[in-house]
Amino acid sequence: MTFITIVLALLLEQAHPVPVGRLSGWVAKWTRWLEDRFNAGEPQHGVAAWIVGVVLPSAVMLVAFVYAYYSNWLVAALLGVLVLYVTTGFRQFSHHFTDIQLALRAGELDQARRQLAAWRGRNTEKLTASEVARVAIEEALLAAHRHVFAPLFWFVALGPAGALLYRLAGHFCYSWGAEREPESELAAFGAFARRAFAAIDWLPVRLTAASFAVVGNFEDAVFCWRNQADRWPEEAGGILLSSGAGALGVRLGLPIDMGNGLTMRPELGIGDDADADFMQSAIGLAWRALVMALVLLLLLGIANWAG
Repeated sequence: MTFITIVLALLLEQAHPVPVGRLSGWVAKWTRWLEDRFNAGEPQHGVAAWIVGVVLPSAVMLVAFVYAYYSNWLVAALLGVLVLYVTTGFRQFSHHFTDIQLALRAGELDQARRQLAAWRGRNTEKLTASEVARVAIEEALLAAHRHVFAPLFWFVALGPAGALLYRLAGHFCYSWGAEREPESELAAFGAFARRAFAAIDWLPVRLTAASFAVVGNFEDAVFCWRNQADRWPEEAGGILLSSGAGALGVRLGLPIDMGNGLTMRPELGIGDDADADFMQSAIGLAWRALVMALVLLLLLGIANWAG
């Protein structure tokens, strides 16, 4: 049932993308409510808010799914499809990537910059065409992990509750747990959210990076992962981007000017400079990794059924 549920959810999301803006608005209201009720600037307050915001909804979902599973398998399957539809899918970010790629192919650099700025929320006026493609590939590799591979891993592990747990934990990590100045009111409050998400994401990050290596240039991906990942300031990002860059044979990272001076970033990957063709290759890499994961899941299901 897990394999069929995943396929149905992915097909539904491709046919009718989730209204991300509306969902984001609801989650943002939930986030602000928790901040207002719990944030008094102490780490333990952040722990309590995280339990209410992440653990409680996930626990309710787990109970509901287990009850449905033993009462009516069809209801359980529909619940799984619904949760995956909301929490997982390429279409939650791919429209930005596609628009940037099309603009670069048409030679419309300013349009590509505007699309990238709308996606990242940062100034991109000084980026060259290669830099726009490079940053877009980086964002796509990270988004593919956060929106597709990691939620699917936790869905396989814990059912709909797992996918919900991952996406909620990720949201609160980036809303509360982003690196801030020590005196920021959210610094202490969000510390636990950052540590909790790092623990939840530890295994999925490495499985996604390994998938990129298997379906791409394996030798270069492993080389870059082993020798370059720790150069990146954020551990998970370094693993994903170094493996993805090696698998694609493209250079990522490198210094760029995001409007407030040159931002120094280490070089990741080996090979050529990024362009629209490499953007297409990145799409292929992500889809091949997904197909491989689904095939493995299907084979495991068949083996379990046969046994």
